[in-house]
Amino acid sequence: MKRERGSTIHRVLDILDTIAAAGKPISATEINETLNLPKATAHRLCAELEDRGYLLKKINGKSYMPGNRLHEMAVGVLANSAFSTRRHAILEALSRKVGETCNIAYPDGLNMAYSDRVETQHPLKLNFSIDTRVPLHCTASGKLFLASMPQKKRKAVIDHLDLHAHTRNTITDPRKILHETEQIRSTNLSIDNQEYFDGMIAIGVPITDKAGRFYSSVAIQAPVFRFSLDDAEKYIPLLREAARDLSNLTEE
Repeated sequence: MKRERGSTIHRVLDILDTIAAAGKPISATEINETLNLPKATAHRLCAELEDRGYLLKKINGKSYMPGNRLHEMAVGVLANSAFSTRRHAILEALSRKVGETCNIAYPDGLNMAYSDRVETQHPLKLNFSIDTRVPLHCTASGKLFLASMPQKKRKAVIDHLDLHAHTRNTITDPRKILHETEQIRSTNLSIDNQEYFDGMIAIGVPITDKAGRFYSSVAIQAPVFRFSLDDAEKYIPLLREAARDLSNLTEE
């Protein structure tokens, strides 16, 4: 059922709905054609939403995409108590089966931020707080996010990253990162092989919305002396099952 379009608030909500569902940047003219708004109204409301941070204009100056405040709103909705409790239960069950730390991370600019973590009971572990930011180029979750982008956009993002070598295994060549993310895109599986911290590995898979779009990741993280990449392979089905369960939460 469509909203009445007689008020500004209805028009604003329709614009946000349209941009969020588009899956790509769209212009005010396209929004106008979709919603049948007066041309001047569509341009004015988009400009106001951009000023307030809900929309972000592409460098071409014509197309709009979700801005930081809209992303923050989405994260806030997903972090509400009911959703958060069920999400944490899924993550806790995964951690219990694997015996290692498991986390969920979402894109935050040119980083990934943890929205939930369940720490292993083993004494040796990496302690990260919720909302800790980690790089895209050398983490399992970050590379999953890069892989979710179309190749042209992915290349542009990689070219603007600070490709700092955190360990001797960190990949700092943009061409190699682009190649690896192509492989990740085809398998929907990402590996951090001691690329962010020496002695620590991680494997991750994407969590998608009902349209199949990436919005976060779920990963297992562990020290190599306790959890090898060969060991990790047997837990991939459990990781994918957890990702499906987490994806289903967004559809309820």
